[in-house]
Amino acid sequence: MASAPSFITLVAGRFVYGFGIGMAVHGGPLYIAETCPTNIRGMLVSMKEGGIVLGMLLGYVCGYLAMDVVGGWRIMYSIGGPIACIMCLGMCWLPRSPRWILLHAYKGNASVETSYEDAKVVIQRLLGKDAREDDVYCQLEDIVRSLEYFGNEITIREVFKGPSLRALIVGIGLVLFQQFTGQPSVLYYSTEIVQTAGFAETSDAAKVSIVIGVFKLIMTLLAVWRVDKIGRRPLLIGGIGILTCSLFVLAAYYAFIPQTSAVALIALFLYVGAYQVSFGPMGWLLLAEIFPLRTRAWASSFCLLINFSANAIVTFIFPILQVKIGTAAMFTIFGVIGAVGILFVALRLPETKGLSLEEIEAKFSD
Repeated sequence: MASAPSFITLVAGRFVYGFGIGMAVHGGPLYIAETCPTNIRGMLVSMKEGGIVLGMLLGYVCGYLAMDVVGGWRIMYSIGGPIACIMCLGMCWLPRSPRWILLHAYKGNASVETSYEDAKVVIQRLLGKDAREDDVYCQLEDIVRSLEYFGNEITIREVFKGPSLRALIVGIGLVLFQQFTGQPSVLYYSTEIVQTAGFAETSDAAKVSIVIGVFKLIMTLLAVWRVDKIGRRPLLIGGIGILTCSLFVLAAYYAFIPQTSAVALIALFLYVGAYQVSFGPMGWLLLAEIFPLRTRAWASSFCLLINFSANAIVTFIFPILQVKIGTAAMFTIFGVIGAVGILFVALRLPETKGLSLEEIEAKFSD
C-alpha cells in the first residue's frame, strides 16, 4: 500500500490487509487462551487489545507528524511493514496448541496415540522444565474428556446445542452490546466534541487525539494488569456502568447544555476509559474462553462476524437516525442499551477467572 501507484492498487492492498487482519483477529486470542497458564490467561489475551490501542496511538502520532508532508500516508503504511515481518518470523518458533493437536486427531486426521504424545511434549514445554508429571497428565485428560463429549464427528450443528449454544448466547450478547452502546458513534463525535471544547485547529484536534490515545492505552493496561485479580465480571459490570452514565451525560449535553463543552469532554474521556476496561479487552478475552474446544473455531468466528456486522450497522445507521431523531436521542438509546447490558452480564455471564478452559466449559454444561 505504501508504494501503490494508483487508487485501485491501494484498495487491493487494503483488501488483502483486511483479509489478514480477519484471520489474525480470530486466531490470535484463541491460540493464546489455549496455550498460556490459567493464572495469567486473562492478562495475555487482553494484551491483544493493548496492542490494538498501541497501534492506534502510533497511527495518531504518525498522522500528526506527517500532517504537512506530501504523501505522508505512504510513510504511515511503510512503518507497519517491518513490524509485521518481525511478527511473522517470530511465529515460526511458536508451538502448536495441544488442544488443537488432540482435536485434529479426534477428527480423524492423525493418530490419537501419536497426537497424545505430541500434546504432552507441548504442555511440558509450556508449563516449564519444573512442571510435575501429574499436572501434565491432568491437563491432557481434561482436554480428552472435553473432546469425547459429542463423539468423533464435528459438525456446525454442535455450535447450536448444549453448552456451546449457552456460550454462544453469551458471546453474541457481548458483541452486540459492545457495538450497540455506540462505540463507533462516540469516537465519530470525538472530533466535534474536542473542537467545541476550544481545540478548533486541525493540529489541536490531532494533539487531543494523541492524548485520547494515550489515555486509552493507560486504561487498557490497567485492565490487563488487574483482570486476573479482579475478574472479568467486575470489570465488565463496572466499566459498562460508567460507560452508560457517560452516554446519558452526552445526551444531556446535546439536548440541554450545548454551551458547556467541558462536560462533554469529561464524558468523552469517561466513556473511552470505561470502554477500555470493559468491552475493549474483555470482549476478546471472553470469546477466547467461553466456547467448548470442539466448537470454539466455529462459534468464535460466528461471534466475530456478528461483531463486525454490528459495527458496520451502527456506523451507517447512526447518521441517518441522527437526522431523524437527533443526537441526544441516539445517545439516550445507547445509554438504555448499556443499562440492559449490565443486567445481561450480571445474569448470563459466569466468572471465568482462575478456571481452566475445560472448567469454563463445565460452567456452561450445568
